[in-house]
Amino acid sequence: MWRMYGPAGEVESVRPGYNMRYNGAPTANSQPAPKSFVIPRQSLTSAVADQLRDRIIRSEIPEDTQLNQGAIAAEFQVSRIPVREALRQLESEGLITIVQHHGAVVSSLSPDDIEELFEIRVLLECEVLKRSIPGLTESDLAHAEAIRVEYERELSRPEHISEWGRLNWEFHSALYSGTRSPHFMSIIRNVNNNAVRYTGLQLYLTRDFDRAKEEHRKLLELCRARDVIGACYILQQHIKHAGQSLKQVLREARAGATTSQTADSPVSRR
Repeated sequence: MWRMYGPAGEVESVRPGYNMRYNGAPTANSQPAPKSFVIPRQSLTSAVADQLRDRIIRSEIPEDTQLNQGAIAAEFQVSRIPVREALRQLESEGLITIVQHHGAVVSSLSPDDIEELFEIRVLLECEVLKRSIPGLTESDLAHAEAIRVEYERELSRPEHISEWGRLNWEFHSALYSGTRSPHFMSIIRNVNNNAVRYTGLQLYLTRDFDRAKEEHRKLLELCRARDVIGACYILQQHIKHAGQSLKQVLREARAGATTSQTADSPVSRR
C-alpha cells in the first residue's frame, strides 16, 4: 500500500495494480506494490501524473490507448479529481490528447512530428551542452560514465527495450548537469518525454547498437577533454541521425501495418 499526502497534507492510500486495463475497469489480478513507502510533500495529482507518465514513456501504455478516468481512479484508490488534473498535466506535456466527449488518449506522433521533435532537440540540447561542459565536475562525468556502461549492458538484452530510452535520456541529462539551469532542463525533459518512447523502438528496428555506443563514448570523451565544439558537433549528428532513422522505420512499420490490415479485410478479398 502506498501512502501519499494530499494537497491539504492529509494521507491517502494509493494501491497501484500492475495489469490494469486503461480503457476499462482494473483487472481482477491487480496486486499491491511489494513495498510500503511514503511520498512526502507531493500532491495526489502529481503522484498520479508521475505514475502515468512513467508507464507511457516505457510504452506500458501504448500510443492511441484511451485512458478511462474511472479505471485509473479505481487502481490508485483516489477520486476522479486528481486523475482529471493529472491528465491535464500530461496533456500540457504532449503525452496525451484530451478530446471533447471522447476523453484522454495517449498521443501518437507522425513521422513528420518525430522529425520536428528531434530538430527541436538538436537546437536545445546542443546549446545546453555548450553551457554545461565548462561546469561539469569529475563527479558528473563519473555519473555519466556509469550510466553509459549500464546502457551498453542493457542494449544486449532485447527484453529490456523499455529501459533503452530511459537510460539514453539519463546519459544525456548527466552531461547537461553542468549548466545548473533547472528551467532549461525542464523544457528539454518535456521534449524528451515524447521522444524517449520511440528511442528504444528506433534501436530495436534499426539494430544500430554499435553506432549508438560509439557516439556516446565519443561524446563523453570530448566532454572530458572540454572540447565544446567537437562535443556539440557529435551531439548534433547523433540526434539528427536518430531522428531521421526513426522517421524512416516508423513510416515503413506503419505502412506495413496498414497494408496488412487492408489485405486481411473482407473488402480486399472480394
